[in-house]
Formats: sequence, C-alpha cells, structure tokens
Amino acid sequence: MTKTREVESSTDDNEYAHNIDLDDRVFTVWVAGERFGIPVAHVHTVFMIDEITSVPLAHEAVIGLVNLRGRIVTAVSLRPRLGLAPVIMARPVAIGIEHRGEALALVVDAAGDVINIGNGSEIEAPRHIPPARAKLTASVFRMKDGLLSILNMDAVFDIHGEKIAA
Repeated sequence: MTKTREVESSTDDNEYAHNIDLDDRVFTVWVAGERFGIPVAHVHTVFMIDEITSVPLAHEAVIGLVNLRGRIVTAVSLRPRLGLAPVIMARPVAIGIEHRGEALALVVDAAGDVINIGNGSEIEAPRHIPPARAKLTASVFRMKDGLLSILNMDAVFDIHGEKIAA
C-alpha cells in the first residue's frame, strides 16, 4: 500500500492541496535551465511531438492538440504556466500525463530522470519565487546538486478554477 501525505504550497493564496506519493520518486523535467519534479504516479510516457493542431482562442499555455498513441490529447506548455516566454521548438518534448482521468501532454524543454527525493531534505519554498511559479510548486527539496521544485499537478492543469484542457 502506498502512503501519501497532504501537502500545501507555502503561498497564502494557493488553494490547492494534494497528495505526494511517499515512495519519494519524481520524474525530472527541465524548463529554462531549471529542474522540476513530477510525481511518478502522474507520468505515463515521454515523447517527441511531431505535429500540433492549434486550438483557436485557447489559453496561452495550450499549444494545441497532439496524437499520443492514437489518442488526441491537449498539449500544455509549462513555460507560460511558470510565467516564462514561450519558445518555438521543431520537435517539442512532452510528458504524457494522466491527470484526473484525462490524458494530457505537458511540454517541457527537456526530460530528465526518475530520482528519489528521499535523498534530499524538504525546505520552505524560497520567498523570492515569482507568484506564478509559487502557485505551481507543491514543495521544494534541497538535493545534493541544487534545489528541486515539485510541481503541483492540480495547479499546473487548472486556470482560474477551470480545467485547462481544450
């Protein structure tokens, strides 16, 4: 049986509470030179996007619809969710994620490895983190090679109380 614990972000205006899998494994991704962690329970696959179908009037983070093994899924870029400028990539890297029963593609700059955050120590989120980033941060760990922000997947795929999916 997998144990979980409820974690809340350190920001006062963050309404998201969620569970982090206590097996302490996260899949790492890179955006703008910074490493982030996604609980492994959410990650299903890593793939390169060949073709994107745009979605008119979609939120800026929704880059379009993509084919993931025969399923049409919404592709969401992590950059705008973190308050960063978008970057055009010839073949974007995406993480296939199952979130609340819906298949999604989270577009990142690069995919990393599965690591054990039990090797680090959880710390309070630094106060200098920009508000957009703080809202998406479930927790922060000091690892031997630097800080690792664990993403709050509920917040990543939710905009103003509405689902982000097209």
